[in-house]
Amino acid sequence: MGEHPKEEWVDEAWSKMVEKIDQTSPIIGAGFPHVSKEGKYDCTDPSFWTSGFWPGLLWLVYRDTGNEELKRIAVACESAMDACIDEFTNLHHDVGFMWSLTSVANYKLTGSEESRLRALKVAAWLAGRFNVRGNFIRAWNGESRSGLAIIDCMMNLSLLYWASETINDPRFKHIAMEHADTVLREFIREDGSVYHIVQFDPETGARVGALGGQGFTPESAWARGASWALYGLALCYKYTKEEKYLQGSEKVAHFFLANLPEDLVPYWDFRLTTQEGAPRDSSAASIAASGLLLLAELLPAEEGRLYGTSARRILKSMVDHYAIWDSSDDAILPHGTGHWPAGKNIDVGLIYGDYYFVEALAKLRGQTELFW
Repeated sequence: MGEHPKEEWVDEAWSKMVEKIDQTSPIIGAGFPHVSKEGKYDCTDPSFWTSGFWPGLLWLVYRDTGNEELKRIAVACESAMDACIDEFTNLHHDVGFMWSLTSVANYKLTGSEESRLRALKVAAWLAGRFNVRGNFIRAWNGESRSGLAIIDCMMNLSLLYWASETINDPRFKHIAMEHADTVLREFIREDGSVYHIVQFDPETGARVGALGGQGFTPESAWARGASWALYGLALCYKYTKEEKYLQGSEKVAHFFLANLPEDLVPYWDFRLTTQEGAPRDSSAASIAASGLLLLAELLPAEEGRLYGTSARRILKSMVDHYAIWDSSDDAILPHGTGHWPAGKNIDVGLIYGDYYFVEALAKLRGQTELFW
């Protein structure tokens, strides 16, 4: 990754992004945006799984600019999420998304002890969702869902790795690795495509089957699911240096890259019966690009070149053909697909697409320290 020459378009895109955040941050404030429709971001409850992405994006920009107003908003978002920790019952597998980008980010950048304790509390909650029979972290709440695990959770494991490193206690790491091993065995297909949901018997731990979830069918290849797996397994390798996670991440990366359309932004599922009229998912592209940059960093220069170059090409395509820099839309990246089977949030801006896009640009500018 370091051997690539500095490219002018990266700094230009970053400057435009900073200017846009300066304009949108007073409007969004300490809210929790999820979907941009008709040019305006909504505001969800702080307990929603996407609540960490807006403050996380603000921390990314603050780290570069030192803008104290962005820091103030990010801290206010984090404080508003305390009610979720206290309420407890609405928390689920996605607490890593929520508190890695708020509390872990705050702790890493400012040394806040209060943020450190928040993140450790939530890491303990996430570890408590581990099913020892099936070696998986349970996904959602509700009695009928006690045997479900989803690929998205790969990105939440970093909270457990961070907790083990922070308090020098390997038990969190052990849980993360057991879940990751289950993902390698039960979620990643031979060709590198990925199941979204795998169902286990919560009493015996036996695999019951797979569900389509946000993919086209149970046996299809949901694009964002592949990006979660690619990035999450790369993070597992970063923390553990276990080759099996690196190999798994590369396997998914090869599938993802081999199935991209000409402009390098995937259709929302790689195995649609027809692509005619099908929406793209820009969020899958930005997540994958940031994951590919991590892969490039973790590998020797020559081996990582493919991933670094591919990430740059994906990001350049989004900068040139997708990104919105003016005030016509609160979102940076349009053309995301949230949940096509449910008919929700199709061809819209998504806050996590924006977050990973900005995170990837930050990496290209030399900011390799992760909040994950």
